[in-house]
Amino acid sequence: MNRYKDFVIFVIIGGVASLVNLVVRVAFNYLFSYEIAIILAFPVALSFAFILNRWLIFKADTGSWTGQFGRFLIVNLVALVQIFVISVLLARFVFPRIGMQFHPDLLAHAIGLVSPICTSYWAHKRYTFRPGTTVKSSPGLR
Repeated sequence: MNRYKDFVIFVIIGGVASLVNLVVRVAFNYLFSYEIAIILAFPVALSFAFILNRWLIFKADTGSWTGQFGRFLIVNLVALVQIFVISVLLARFVFPRIGMQFHPDLLAHAIGLVSPICTSYWAHKRYTFRPGTTVKSSPGLR
């Protein structure tokens, strides 16, 4: 039952981080292209999600936060590729072909953001915050 609860909290955190990502992407879209705005919004939402996941779900009290953040970044860079490809394909190719005109960029990005939920949870549980991941760091960074 605890795994189910953790996954539900992970999905909620991911949903909130996705909302942060969408809002930041829309704001960046005033200055940059859609594609660039997706990439620039990524580190903001990534940092937000890392802090909440480490604090609420994985409770990683072993290992350095810097090592965990590095692994979190790697997992999310893989997810970013998936998010980017799905978002751009939907917004630039699929939606125009089917005549979708109701906020196509926003809807495409939202669909892209939810696409890696299960694989990201598994990767963070098994790789990012795995128990016993002790990495040497300075005492102030633990």
